[in-house]
Amino acid sequence: MNVEISVTEAVDFFKQIQKKEKIFGMIRFNVQEEVGKYLTQLMDKEMTHFLGRERYERKGEGSTNHRNGGYHRNFTLKRIGEVKVKVPRDRAGQYQTQVLPRSKQYETALSRDMSVLFLTGVSTRSLSLLSNHLLGRDDFPYGN
Repeated sequence: MNVEISVTEAVDFFKQIQKKEKIFGMIRFNVQEEVGKYLTQLMDKEMTHFLGRERYERKGEGSTNHRNGGYHRNFTLKRIGEVKVKVPRDRAGQYQTQVLPRSKQYETALSRDMSVLFLTGVSTRSLSLLSNHLLGRDDFPYGN
């Protein structure tokens, strides 16, 4: 069997593949952005429950704790990648979110999977390459 293809047909074929990859990249970015927004809204609702009032709502004289802005944080999720969230904080510093684990940058399942790869004999250099390729960063703490 002999397959003949012209150069222009091959170039068109490769251009179509590149367009699909760009579309998938845009979809992946949109998913990460939407998950980040969802987690931020979830933490905002959690803060509302913690304080016992909505944003800009005032209660009586005894209530001295208020919202005090927030800070940006990155968190890496399995099958989604790195998402950017804004963690709210209160003036008294008592609020701790239950949505994201404190001082963790990665989902526990992701850490477990990387540890299994290490235990099966994959070298740390290969793990670094894998985490860089799959997660976009190579500073993954193995076994954390």
